Amino acid sequence: MSFEVFLTADAACDLEELYQYIVRHDAPGKAEHVLTSIEEICSSLSELPERGAYPKELLALGIHDYREVFFKPYRVIYRVMGDTVYVLLIVDGRRDMQTLLLRRLLEK
Repeated sequence: MSFEVFLTADAACDLEELYQYIVRHDAPGKAEHVLTSIEEICSSLSELPERGAYPKELLALGIHDYREVFFKPYRVIYRVMGDTVYVLLIVDGRRDMQTLLLRRLLEK
């Protein structure tokens, strides 16, 4: 079964901000590599999205609605609903993930 993958507006903004940050603070070539790699990871969720792990910060709260895949140190957080995968958050995993996840996923 093939799933349809959607990038939410928040996730698209995350990806753009990440790209711009790497361009400014590292190198445009590296930014392209990271962008392409994350886009490939998101696209790959169309096959076997259940392979992703539950984010440990949410699992500790008993929440099993979200999954994640990695392009270290970046985390792609998504939710599978029916035959659709919604990419909700693309973030550097070195951030304060507990607060970020609660604010972005649970307070909406």
